[in-house]
Amino acid sequence: MPSPRTVLLTGAAGGMGTLMRDLLPAHGYRLRLLDLRPVEGEPEAIVADLADRDAVREAVRGVDAIVHLAGISLEAPFEKILRANIEGTYHLYEAAREEGVRRIVFASSNHAVGFTPRPRGDDPLVPVGTPHRPDTFYGLSKSFGEDLAQLYWDRHGLETVSVRIGSCFPEPTSVRMLSLWLSPADGARLLHAALTAEDVGHTVVYGSSANTRLWWDLGPARALGYAPQDDSEPYAARLLAEQGAPDDDDPAHACLGGHFVTDPPLWPH
Repeated sequence: MPSPRTVLLTGAAGGMGTLMRDLLPAHGYRLRLLDLRPVEGEPEAIVADLADRDAVREAVRGVDAIVHLAGISLEAPFEKILRANIEGTYHLYEAAREEGVRRIVFASSNHAVGFTPRPRGDDPLVPVGTPHRPDTFYGLSKSFGEDLAQLYWDRHGLETVSVRIGSCFPEPTSVRMLSLWLSPADGARLLHAALTAEDVGHTVVYGSSANTRLWWDLGPARALGYAPQDDSEPYAARLLAEQGAPDDDDPAHACLGGHFVTDPPLWPH
């Protein structure tokens, strides 16, 4: 697929959105920014709620592709998840269909498969074809988003790469994150690959760096042209010294979703 020129970045004021709005332009993109709240330092950013279908359609009009990072990124009451992550994602897909946008990169999450046991010892890496096992209403909304993307490909020919993002931070902050860390630079590389790969239909990939302690299969992401450059291992000694080795009998370590399966962090709003 030719590299899109103008990309709508939803969730541009959020954690990953803030990182990507700084990094994606170097890959050749002109970004149109959207968030529910003003984007610091970006007076032309669109401030709109994904519940506002007219505003969403206006935001989508004329873009070549969409990177959809917006929504609630922790656990919340189902009614809030429904409005922001489920109905909001549906409104975005409808707007893209109506305006003829042909490619969406959807920020899915490892929490769509959070109850999947993590690999141990010589176990194989977790494949993208593992069944949905969401660990929260948040994870359930990401499972919905992946299925919605499949429906819009099969019914309308709208392509999506669903990226099951691990943890995109400047550096890993926990022992668990050593396995799931996605460096910001690799995050931009992965989004660029997802925006430009040919004939993706609906493709699901895991999103992390090439971590020594990796739990899942990055093969499908590499098949898009993703070439991760970073590894969490330089942070391992310090994090293990500070936090200790995890207990294999602890349910929060036994599953991909970590403490989301036992005590999920709650959305603050």
